[in-house]
Amino acid sequence: MPRADTIDLLNRYYAAFNAGQWQAMLDCLADDVAHDINQGQRVIGKAAFAEFLAHMERCYQERLDDIVLMASDDGTRAAAEFVVHGRYLATDEGLPEANGQTYVLPAGAFLAVEDGKISRLTMYYNLADWEAQVMGA
Repeated sequence: MPRADTIDLLNRYYAAFNAGQWQAMLDCLADDVAHDINQGQRVIGKAAFAEFLAHMERCYQERLDDIVLMASDDGTRAAAEFVVHGRYLATDEGLPEANGQTYVLPAGAFLAVEDGKISRLTMYYNLADWEAQVMGA
C-alpha cells in the first residue's frame, strides 16, 4: 500500500472520529486490530475496539485538531500527532470525578497498516497532564 493510500486511510479514520461516526472508524480497522490503550492493556479485534469506543463516548466528548499524519514510503507504518480538545462527562474508573471539566491535550498514535486497514493502533498522551487539568491544578 503506497504512502498516499495510508495517509488517505488515516484521514478517513480521524475524520470519522471527529464526526462521531464510530462505524466508519471501525471500517478502517482490520478484523484483528491490536489496540494498545494509553498506559493500559492491549486489546485485540474490532469488537473490543467497539467496546472501547462506547466507553469513551460515555465518559468523554472529544475533538481532534491540528492533526499531522506521517507514513513510511511503503505505507505499512504511520504516525499521527494531534491536539485533543475534550470534556470529561462521566467518571472513568480509577480516575478523578467527572463534572464536565474541559481539557486540551497533545497526543499521538503509532499505527501499522496491512491490506488497506489499520492493524495496530498504539495511543499516547500524558495522563498526568490530563489529570492535572481535570483536577484544576
